Amino acid sequence: MKQSDILIKPYVTEKSLNLMAGTPKQKFKDGNKIEFLVHRDADKQDIKTAFEEYFEVKVEKVWTRIQKDGKHAIIQLAEGYSAEDVGMRVGVF
Repeated sequence: MKQSDILIKPYVTEKSLNLMAGTPKQKFKDGNKIEFLVHRDADKQDIKTAFEEYFEVKVEKVWTRIQKDGKHAIIQLAEGYSAEDVGMRVGVF
């Protein structure tokens, strides 16, 4: 599977926007995450590698779940990288 086929599009809801920023008190404890729809056959390592190469950031952890509209990946960025910056580049804001 090509890396360009893994990440389909960002998944934007009010909750996913809150995951990006967190609150000032949290200091990215529960924030600094971005959610994407991904290819159904992609595993967590594939998603991590594709995201790191495409956006030139470091990924700390990936969570996945399968829903009716496809496979979702919540991607937490490593310290020093901002999910809001990635969101700006893909047009979430």
